[in-house]
Amino acid sequence: MDVHTYMTKVGQQARAASRVMARADTNTRNRALERIAAAIRRDAALLRDANEKDLAAARANKLEPAMIDRLTLTDAGIATMAVGLEQIAALPDPIGEITNLRYRPTGIQVGQMRVPLGVIGIIYEARPNVTVDAAGLCIKSGNATILRGGSEAIHCNQALAKLVREGLAGAGLPEQAVQVVETTDRAAVGALVSMPEYVDVIVPRGGKGLIERLMKESKVPMIKHLDGICHVYVDEDADLDKAVTVCFNAKCQRYGTCNTMETLLVAKGVAPTILPKLAKAYLNEKVELRCDDASARILASYPFLKPATEEDWTTEYLAPILAVRVVEGIDQAIDHINTYSSQHTDAIITEDYSRAMRFLREVDSASVMVNASTRFADGFEYGLGAEIGISNDKLHARGPVGLEGLTSLKYIVLGHGEVRK
Repeated sequence: MDVHTYMTKVGQQARAASRVMARADTNTRNRALERIAAAIRRDAALLRDANEKDLAAARANKLEPAMIDRLTLTDAGIATMAVGLEQIAALPDPIGEITNLRYRPTGIQVGQMRVPLGVIGIIYEARPNVTVDAAGLCIKSGNATILRGGSEAIHCNQALAKLVREGLAGAGLPEQAVQVVETTDRAAVGALVSMPEYVDVIVPRGGKGLIERLMKESKVPMIKHLDGICHVYVDEDADLDKAVTVCFNAKCQRYGTCNTMETLLVAKGVAPTILPKLAKAYLNEKVELRCDDASARILASYPFLKPATEEDWTTEYLAPILAVRVVEGIDQAIDHINTYSSQHTDAIITEDYSRAMRFLREVDSASVMVNASTRFADGFEYGLGAEIGISNDKLHARGPVGLEGLTSLKYIVLGHGEVRK
């Protein structure tokens, strides 16, 4: 079977399964999630073995450290997947919820009902946890999904797909409600994004090259973000101990994620005090600092320092590299962020309420934070149970996309025989 024929069959099966999922009751969908979680815990050793095969191939192919980091599935990661599914099962079911029901002068009642999107295609690279997070959110929200993971994680993704199918079948739901594409042929991606008759929305999760390709090729609407150029601004009224803790975590807790800080902005009034403290913390992790002239003068003795270029303000490093700039104050910080940010996640460290509120209002990003690490920009941390991705678009869904982002609203009208005059 050639790739196009295979993907057409997958699309047809997903469309048929989506109709069953849309009418499945809450208890049935929750039961599927609970069965998948139990199967993941039961087969944890098998999942680690499958992941080790993928990691061995990744090392042999000399993949980048950031890619290997995303590919790695630890015992804690396996446990988190199971817990995430159980948290999704415990969330309120959005499907069928009726809101804004009101009478019109004609006597009819008009409201809105939340419904599934239908079939969601998810394209991702070396993140095996996405297979479970995406499957769980789509099952709970009454959707069918087609998952196309990267070839780097093929063994682990197939092992997880088997457990998902087992959980669906055990709950009396169609196994085709969650399909993991079995071929690693790149043509499968092109086919998936060219089937609007079978796929209602595409969610890409991967590197900039992947998303740029899909933006050019897709005939299906997408929920996406391109870059994670995240900022932390240390205000002149910041608690400096708090600032050191947050800024260190935002950069060093994990390098290869889209919510990691890539640019540090510091108010001129506190820069001579806070920058040496931060440099001391970053030195232990050998973080390279790309500094503007003002911060370079303050940190002249720092061993891993390079002058910043214009390109540094627009770069997502995903590595122990941090761009640093000294700004006059909040006005220049907001201007810098709104000029260079990818509208993903940006934070301010301040004890000044008015400046904090200004920052929340005026920074045009999907997540805006006060006195907290950008690493919190995550569906699990936001209490969504899990996320299917992060969107920095302004239409339909913005920020971490959980259950509600995988649904739509339709108008409903309740009448009593009324006719329009």
